[in-house]
Parts: sequence; C-alpha cells; structure tokens
Amino acid sequence: MKANEQMTSRTTAEQVDPFLIVASLASRGVDDGLLDEAAPYAMRGMARVATDMPADLRRKVVDRLLADLSAGPAKPLPANDGRWRKIIDFATGASVPDEYVDMLTEEAGLLPRREFREKPAVVKRQGPQVAIVGAGLSGIGLAIYLKQAGIPFVIYEKNMGPGGTWWDNRYPGCGVDTTTHLYSYSFALNPSWTRYFAKQGELMSYIEACIDCFGLRPHIKFGCSVSGAEYDAANQQWRLTLTAGGETSQQTADVLVSAVGQLNVPSIPPIKGLDNFAGDVVHTARWRSDIDVAGKRVALIGSGASAVQVGPSIAPAVSRLLAFQRSPQWLSSRPLYHQSTRKEDLWAFENVPLYLKWYRLTLYWTFGDRLYNVLMMENGPSGRQVSAQSDDLRRMFTTYINEKLAGRPDLIAKSTPDYPPMAKRVPIDFGWYDMLKRDNVDLITDAIDHIEADAVVTADGRRHPVDAIVLATGFQATRMLQSVSIRGRDGAELQSVWSGDDPRAYLGLMVPGFPNHFIMYGPNTNLGHGGSLIFQIECQARYITAAVGHMVETGARELEVRQDVYEDYNEKLDALLDRTVWNSPGVNNWFKNSRGRVATNSPWRLVDYWRLTRKFNPADCTAA
Repeated sequence: MKANEQMTSRTTAEQVDPFLIVASLASRGVDDGLLDEAAPYAMRGMARVATDMPADLRRKVVDRLLADLSAGPAKPLPANDGRWRKIIDFATGASVPDEYVDMLTEEAGLLPRREFREKPAVVKRQGPQVAIVGAGLSGIGLAIYLKQAGIPFVIYEKNMGPGGTWWDNRYPGCGVDTTTHLYSYSFALNPSWTRYFAKQGELMSYIEACIDCFGLRPHIKFGCSVSGAEYDAANQQWRLTLTAGGETSQQTADVLVSAVGQLNVPSIPPIKGLDNFAGDVVHTARWRSDIDVAGKRVALIGSGASAVQVGPSIAPAVSRLLAFQRSPQWLSSRPLYHQSTRKEDLWAFENVPLYLKWYRLTLYWTFGDRLYNVLMMENGPSGRQVSAQSDDLRRMFTTYINEKLAGRPDLIAKSTPDYPPMAKRVPIDFGWYDMLKRDNVDLITDAIDHIEADAVVTADGRRHPVDAIVLATGFQATRMLQSVSIRGRDGAELQSVWSGDDPRAYLGLMVPGFPNHFIMYGPNTNLGHGGSLIFQIECQARYITAAVGHMVETGARELEVRQDVYEDYNEKLDALLDRTVWNSPGVNNWFKNSRGRVATNSPWRLVDYWRLTRKFNPADCTAA
C-alpha cells in the first residue's frame, strides 16, 4: 500500500466501528491480543458506541488493521475453532445463548452451513423438473439453491420483469423497513448498498444482479402466468395451464412450488360509491407512472406501512392531503432510516475482510429474537396479559409520539393506539408525525360513509372535496394463492381445503393431499417481531431443495406430508399463536382471517423456525 493510500485508509478506518474491526481481525487469528484488551469496553450491550473504546486502543486497532491489509488478509479460523464463540459475544456485546451460535454464523455468511448438503449424495433419478410460480425474492432464492444442487427448474412470472412485490409497488417513498444488510441473501451480500434502508429501485437492481450473477435469466419465462395446476396421480406430475401473450398452453412438472407470497393481491375496501369517483383512484401496489398528485387535493385512505411511506412523500407536493385513519399505528424510530450509507462504512464493507459479515451478524442479534418476548402474553390474575417488556415498549413508543407531536394534543390523542405494541405491524416512522403537523395535512379519524364523484363523505355527514384517492389499504393476505387454481389428489381444490381464507400448511410449506407441492412465504410464515423475510425465504428454499434432493437420491416420484404430522404441527402452532399479542382482545389486524384466526404470521422464534427447517426429515412424508 502506497503512503498516500495508507494515509487515506487510516483517516477512513478511524471512522469505522473499531469493535467490528477487532472481530474481523480476531476471526482471522491476527488480533494480537486486541480482543482481550477491548473486551471490557465491548460488553456493554448494543448501547455502546465507537467512542467507548479509549483513543490509544483505537489507534492500535487501526494500526493492526492497516498492517493486515498491507500484508494480505489471513484466512478465517477453522469452523471448529473455539475462538468463534468468544468473538460472537464480543461483537454483539452480549452473552449469546448457545442455541443461536450456528444460526448467526451461518446467516451472516461467516461459516459454511453445517446441516445443508448442497448437492444430492447419489443420483437414482434424473431431474425432477421443478416449476416455480413467481420470480420474486422467494422464487429467485429457491432457484439459486436448486441450480447449485443441479436440479432443473423453470420460473413462470406473470409480470414482464422480476421482483414480485418490488415490481408491483412503485409508489413514492416505497422501500424496506428492514435494514437492507439483513434484507439480502446470505450468499449474495452487497457491500455497496447506498442506503441503510434501501428504496424500491435499488432493491430491483439487487434482484436483477442476483439473477445475472447466478445465471437464472434463461430459466425465467416472463409475461407467463400460471392460471391453474392439477395433480396427475397416475403419472405423478403436475399439469400446468399457462397463459402468455394471450395464448393458453399446457406444461408438466414433477414438482410445483408456489412462490407468489402473501402480499400480491391488493385489498380494495368496499366503500360505497368508490367506483363512481371522477378523479384518479390508485392503490399503492398498482401505482401508475401517469399519476400526478402535484397541486391536487388527495385523500389517503389507510395508515399502515405503505401509507406511512407514501403520505410524507407526496405531502409537500399536494395542495391538501386528507389522511383517513381507521386506527392509529405504533411507529418505531430508526436513526439511520433516512441516511445514505456513510462512505467510511462502504469502505469497510468493501475492504475489511469479514467486516460486512460481522456487521450483519450483529444486526441479526439486535433485531431478531431479542424482541420475541414482546409478542408473548403472560398468565395474569385475570387471564392473559402483556409482558413487562411490552409495557416498556409502549412507554418508549408513547414518549416518541409525545415528543414528535409536542404542542399538538389533538394529534397526540388521535395518533396514540390503545392496543399493545406489535399487535399490529409496526412500521418505521418515515416522517408520518412530521407530516401530520403540516398546514396542508388533515388527519381524519371519522369513519368513511361513502364516496361521491368529487368528495369523501364521513359518517358525520361532512363532505371532504378531493381530486384523487390513494388507497393504502394493504393486501388480501389471508386468501393465499387465490390467483391460481390448484387441484391436488382426487381433484381436491386448495382454496376449498383452506375454506378460502384459513390457509394452513406443515412448516408453512406442505399440505396433505397435494403431493410434490411446496409453498413459499405461505401460511404462518410472515415475521412479526424481527429478522428478515429473506431469512424465512432461505430456510424454506433449503428445505425444499433438500426434499427434492431426497427424491433424486431415492428415486421417489412423489412426496406428501403425512396427515398426522401436519395436524400435530398446526396444533402446536395454534397453541403458540393463542399466546401472542396478535390475539389481544379487540385487536383487528390483517394477520387474522374472517374467523379471527391468525393465518399469516409465524409464532416461532427465528431460531425455532431455522431449526425446524434445517433438515428435511423423510419420516414426515409418505413417498412413492
């Protein structure tokens, strides 16, 4: 390294998290005792900051890092080296329970997966051919695992491009509310995210890059929808009905994977007169490029995750924004939410070996199961009650509301929920509270009675003239796979088995009577307390790949989950769901179906679901 380059690197390295530098050096066996020297300052929990480390020790850390970069980085410690355990506690600033160690190191990409065999050990049948419905993150993630295993597949995507929900959702402000360095595949970490919480366009670029990096494009049929799938028991295959370019055709597959997810069919509220509105009406998931709200009076119906993003994004441009709120939401604050990635972090992610992976590991620990107890109610003298941790979170969120809306008691009263935190999805505050204080914004909590050609009329009889309506009303999440008619053994129709909106599956993946059929992001797999949807996707992708690999190894042509296994799993799942705040009295959320059962969300800890899906157990299925 040249002198001027080293000076530039030193200046940059001095602004990087020194604890993660030490973890990076230690996990390659070149820390020279820095881990022990820095440990007293690290074990302060995640409240620590870089300045907790004394200046002289920070200089030593930077010196050792620059020497390491000049010499050429050493290889990581062997997977069985006992030092990993110590470094994990150091990096997280906590005493991490043993059950999390393998999960954290694998999901961070620090160590190889211990229980997952990438390729089948033996081959007793060629194929089988897998049909994947949907080229969103689930379908793409599965395809990458299948390709690495040498299993042939085709992806059918109804849109003209990939991305699924990120293709559909293009409304102003659209982006993740999970930190981006978790919202990415463990095998395709991106050191170049321009924001800590990426926007839709950058997410689409990441998906496209993954498709090209892993050579998936020849395997994807864009503009091709699967309208029906029927199991042919005689030939042990699925017969698919495809529609592309106005033409209908038939195709067969040995294995069918539904990867269309939960959030793909918009929920349009049954408001009287909506169809007669004279201006533009657009759902956030169907935003059009020709929509222009500048200078208009706009009704924003809904106050959930998409509303919290689109509202503040359009408020400065519209003449008036009328936010119609059925119930208030708890919103969380993330200091990095609106920030571009610091150039110093970008440098470290790109140049310091393992730094990005340690950063990801600490995020998994910080924003994972540490919040799980907030979900679970406790037995109290008068029945189930929220936990002390839930009460603490309520106080924190309430304080945040009071601070953001100081001087506006009217808005505080309208914006403070009366239900426990986490009982509904908790979006990040995109600027919602600041938006509410704008002179051109009105928060309306009266129920909508009907809509006229140029106005929204509330139950109190008041007319609210508007020029456009934005529906931020979510999705028909509990009516999973409704866009595809799936018929299994003996012609059983999946929607009938599920009674329309009561979907169930073993591990969220398999349903008895539907052999060789797997579901990704299926029933009770949505995360409600932390982690990342892509964590769930990879758990499911590995399980499916292992199951199909079992067919390759054994020559089996048919796999079907046993009825007793399916029932036992759902009995345990329902018992756990019953203890969650999602079932708090009087709480209405999109997690529940028409019967009041939570059909979308997973009640498991991340580590529980990771363990449940870590191996495919042939004994759970019948095979032929």
